[in-house]
Amino acid sequence: MASTLIDNIGQLVTNDPTLGDASPLGIVSSPALVIVDGKVAAITDAAAAPACDTRIDAAGRCVIPGFVDSHTHMVFAGDRSAEFSARMSGQPYAAGGINITVEATRHASDAALLAGARALVAEALRTGTTTVEIKSGYGLSVADEVRLLNVAGRLTSEVTFMGAHVIPHGISADDYVDLVCGQMLAESAPLARWIDVFCEQGAFTLEQSERILRAGASAGLGLRIHANQLRHSGAVRLACDLGAASADHCTHLDNADIDALAQSSTVATLLPATEFATRSNYPRARDLIDAGATVALASNCNPGSSYTTSMPFVIALAVREMRMTAAEALWSATRGGAAALRRDDIGVLTPGSRADYAILDAPRHDYLAYRPGVQLVASASVTSASA
Repeated sequence: MASTLIDNIGQLVTNDPTLGDASPLGIVSSPALVIVDGKVAAITDAAAAPACDTRIDAAGRCVIPGFVDSHTHMVFAGDRSAEFSARMSGQPYAAGGINITVEATRHASDAALLAGARALVAEALRTGTTTVEIKSGYGLSVADEVRLLNVAGRLTSEVTFMGAHVIPHGISADDYVDLVCGQMLAESAPLARWIDVFCEQGAFTLEQSERILRAGASAGLGLRIHANQLRHSGAVRLACDLGAASADHCTHLDNADIDALAQSSTVATLLPATEFATRSNYPRARDLIDAGATVALASNCNPGSSYTTSMPFVIALAVREMRMTAAEALWSATRGGAAALRRDDIGVLTPGSRADYAILDAPRHDYLAYRPGVQLVASASVTSASA
């Protein structure tokens, strides 16, 4: 058995409300963290900590669960910086730019796609992300979607089939939906845990989205949906009706949407880096939390509308622009992300959980919002099976 002791911790965030200060973050002051074979074995006083193979001196710094980024599109090729610059000059964001990335991705080798995605996963780890979900969706043919899913599966267990990203050039919407629900799903489902669909003008209608999600559920996949990003579409309530794990974006919500999310098990996954990069209005995070909905934060890392892997940046935006408290934002970026993936073994540091953690170069967790743009993650550790 391999064992590690982390001591001289200033503040330990466990996300277990039965520990420490009994808040949702379960903050324990000045403990020692004992890790055995990649799992948390004990949280104890330093004086009572057992001898371990390895000792890490936290030097009075804060230790948090690793971030759980439950929404990314990391397998792609190409560059869309010109599109970003055009938006900053006043052009609106639209879904059609996805096809630019599809064209570049189809022409890239498997090795190039893997190298690019692996670099993004490593970049995310440097800022404290220990679990990522990765979607396909830049292939949009049977062979290319399978290719992207195989690449994603080499980097994470949280793989999402998203053949329903947009309708590619050269095929009708009806024929493409038939393909997604037929051969593409049949060949993709064994490689994925989830299915996702972009329910939006310029992508898939509400009726098409429901058909695709029901087909995915019949194939044994969990459900996710890009919902209400550019307008109010009815996708949030579809997610709740179908029992989807997560409705993502949620930029345009009415009170009925908020009530539906609050009364369901569907997590509202908010992606504020997208609003930042598209100069859009931010989601109603405060209203969602006050209504009792479960909120997650994720990066939406992709080359078109959110080219960042930094969850600390996402947290800072959530606090500054969406009126979340620093504690709420950290919870949503860790345990909230785990809830969006229907996981209870990550996003927490409690006996029996995976020991995926980050040590901040700060004494308190709220420095993540207090010092935006600063590299505050001194180190991060991930259990290989949880990435």
